[in-house]
Amino acid sequence: MHTGPLRVNTFIVPLCGNNVFIVDPADCSFSHDEGSVISYLASQKLNPVAVVLTHGHFDHISGLTTIKNSFSSLPIAIHKNDSGMIGSSSKIVQGQALSLMGFGAFLPFVSNLPEPQAFLEDGKSLEQVFESFSFDEDVRTALSSWKVMHTPGHTEGSCCLYNQAEKTLISGDTLFYRSWGRTDLPGGSESKIHQSLAKILKECKEDTQVYPGHDYTGFTLAQNF
Repeated sequence: MHTGPLRVNTFIVPLCGNNVFIVDPADCSFSHDEGSVISYLASQKLNPVAVVLTHGHFDHISGLTTIKNSFSSLPIAIHKNDSGMIGSSSKIVQGQALSLMGFGAFLPFVSNLPEPQAFLEDGKSLEQVFESFSFDEDVRTALSSWKVMHTPGHTEGSCCLYNQAEKTLISGDTLFYRSWGRTDLPGGSESKIHQSLAKILKECKEDTQVYPGHDYTGFTLAQNF
């Protein structure tokens, strides 16, 4: 589903039964879609077990407060290098990027965001990321199929989520259809993002379907390079 002011691809990822995890919730009152993720979950009778953030940019995180207000115990995971973009420091860190973009009006919607409860680490499965949380065994098994790939370049903490068995890559803003994420904001690096793209090509199969943070989804790596 598309959420937030820049129409982020927010993914509701199935695990087992009616259990899911949420990737990059961005719905908020600024974009007149506040609560759309919660409404979708309710309409489909889905049970969210966690929130995973591919990175910390304002347009991918603005739905966190709404999510936590409805599911207070839901853990949020982000890479440590981007963790300052949410939590108590979010107003300062987000303000820097928003001022560069001339989008300061959005700052109230990404200030004082919920704190992260888990951290994404390269090579770890989501089951390992959330190992300190009480999940049913079948949920843990499903989470173990998703591997974290740290892919800096768009931000220092940008990550992709790869499910080899399902040949699926959730790429955030690292990789788009025949393009890649911008590198001109704080924490961005053109050289690092090219290293990350090379890593994706090396570790993922050609017929892997890619689901990026914006625009066209479901293309294969073979179509992209």
